[in-house]
Amino acid sequence: MHVLIPVLLAWALCGVRGVIRTPLEAFRPSAEIHLRRPDKLPFLPHKRIPLPSKSDLKILYQTGGSEDDLPACRPRQVCSKVDLYDATQPWIERKCRCLGHRPCSSDLTGDDNHTLSDKTTLYKTCEPVKRLPKCRYFKDAAWIIYSFPDSNATQQIVNCHCPKFSVTYLLKKLPYTTPSGEPGNQYQFACSPQSRLRCSRKEPCKLFSARRRHEQIDEVNANTICQCPRGHTCPRHHTETGVLAGITYAAEDIRTYHGYCMPEPPPDAYRFVGDKD
Repeated sequence: MHVLIPVLLAWALCGVRGVIRTPLEAFRPSAEIHLRRPDKLPFLPHKRIPLPSKSDLKILYQTGGSEDDLPACRPRQVCSKVDLYDATQPWIERKCRCLGHRPCSSDLTGDDNHTLSDKTTLYKTCEPVKRLPKCRYFKDAAWIIYSFPDSNATQQIVNCHCPKFSVTYLLKKLPYTTPSGEPGNQYQFACSPQSRLRCSRKEPCKLFSARRRHEQIDEVNANTICQCPRGHTCPRHHTETGVLAGITYAAEDIRTYHGYCMPEPPPDAYRFVGDKD
């Protein structure tokens, strides 16, 4: 049996005022997997870009504009989300404050025993992750994201950690009532092994969904669909060569993109940004 590919979903977009937007982690673009790839895509050499220093890390706050404006964390709640999708501009979103004046980790390596990694995102918890049980593929909800329409915020509660070399996918979306009596949604995520299926001819290898979060900052979710054949590589960024624009969901402020396998450039095509010709 083939490895389960994360389900690609698109919910009907609601224009009702006050309803929270779908968390990007839960959004799966309704990409036309059968879109035929253009016969010719421009070739440009990939650029190796040096990583920025930790001092360049941008910090956003889910609610308010400072640490004092954040609510206290619930048990096993994600206190920060570190986004490493763009190596030139990593950023962190603070979700809540750990109890007992404990700082929420902002480590970029994930070696602090307070990190759950998924694709290019590091989810930080107040509690050590070693205390969490290991999830079973396709069955256990690794974490649940609760939406709060009255505050336009979310809570991400962790239940277990995924096995190594796995990714999360949306298991189910369920309605629930918030403590204030407002209708909200909960998004349950399960673990799946990374897909080892080979891409068919003209099939997208990766799907991107992007939302503008802040000036010059895009929040991007990338979903690998299949593995490129030998001698080819799948784009890592939605602005790279080999990526074509897909559907735009104006109500959700989300743009989608399709990435296609591209021939690997010859070794002499690589150079660091700033190198002189």
